[in-house]
Amino acid sequence: MRQKTLLALGASLAVTLSTAAQAETRVEMHSVSSDGVGDSVGTVMAVDTEHGLLLTPDLSGLNPGIHGFHLHQNANCETSKSDGEVTPAGAAGGHFDPEGTGTHRGPYSDDGHLGDLPALMIDEDGNTTTPVLAPRLEESDLSGHAFMIHEGGDNYSDEPKLGGGGSRVACGVIENS
Repeated sequence: MRQKTLLALGASLAVTLSTAAQAETRVEMHSVSSDGVGDSVGTVMAVDTEHGLLLTPDLSGLNPGIHGFHLHQNANCETSKSDGEVTPAGAAGGHFDPEGTGTHRGPYSDDGHLGDLPALMIDEDGNTTTPVLAPRLEESDLSGHAFMIHEGGDNYSDEPKLGGGGSRVACGVIENS
């Protein structure tokens, strides 16, 4: 009996240690507009898995429907201004593209932006908690970048521009670790 108890305790400890060793990043997401960074709309948790980076949103207050979701180059959600035009969260730059592919191919293609993530589906109440998997990313890739949610869907092509997604509606800075 004692041996079974010790084995169970050892197995429990091994599971606890393997879970504790797993890298996890929590990113606070904020609404963005031409006026700047707004209130929190929730969080996105990022955890490494054997199949890629699992992204679990807990978001509310967004418009229902499909939204483009990306990892952007800079850890900055402030507006930018160019030729008199203000871009919400424009300081985040473009999609994370460390290989310089210059193409928008989606999260499952090996020859496009690494920052292309699976789209988020927002329910009729403006919420989402449905996880998505980014098979080409690891938690260690996130540091110093920003998550971005765009109004409207994403067809993962370069036409129309950036896959047809709309304006930037939510952004979360991923701090350097």
